[in-house]
Amino acid sequence: MYSIEVKNLTKKFKDKIAVNDLNLNIKQGELFALLGVNGAGKTTTIKMLSGLILPTSGNIKILNMEMKNDVFKIKEILNVSPQETAIAPNLNVRENLEFMAGVYQIKDKEKKICELIKLFRLDEVLNKKAKTLSGGWQRKLSIAISLINEPKILFLDEPTLGLDVIARKELWKIINELKGKITIILTTHYMEEAESLSDRIGIMANGNLVDIGTPKELIKKTKAKNFEDAFVSIATGGDL
Repeated sequence: MYSIEVKNLTKKFKDKIAVNDLNLNIKQGELFALLGVNGAGKTTTIKMLSGLILPTSGNIKILNMEMKNDVFKIKEILNVSPQETAIAPNLNVRENLEFMAGVYQIKDKEKKICELIKLFRLDEVLNKKAKTLSGGWQRKLSIAISLINEPKILFLDEPTLGLDVIARKELWKIINELKGKITIILTTHYMEEAESLSDRIGIMANGNLVDIGTPKELIKKTKAKNFEDAFVSIATGGDL
């Protein structure tokens, strides 16, 4: 079964085509990375898939629901962990989780909070104000918050941006633990991250989805030495 089905998706801003006739299917439980240089169209695509903006034309189905007809139902079963850390800085870690559990009206909120504390290993920082946490802990908390409503689909926008190598590896481990349980759409500029975490990768350039496949398939197709070289070759049309 597909979590996301996209047909002929197009978004225009005045005379500029940001996303051009995109077709894409993402399987349930898959971790799918959407890559591209700045301006390639991936952010606009993510905003349409998560219901933040409307397409100019085309169709989006989320778990067999039509985005244009069921956008409010769809928003109940997905969540977004934005690039900007989404936490309340003056609340401590537990208070952040409790606050968001209240916002989403989670029935057994204590059970859910305990699950997230365990998954993200938040015990040692539970009583610390969010603004005093390191960047790595803040990102963990932000992603934990995005899971409070038990989404079936999670959008991770640059989840490890600016983190040191240890914090990044810790988050990779958590993301790997989530694979298969929910559908994850990842955007990142770290090629090693995309290659390590993704089941499949889509590469966008100039508003078009120019290639899609597993990291190994894309390396083989471009006859590249590694995935970074494969990405560059695909994203530039082989001009570099």
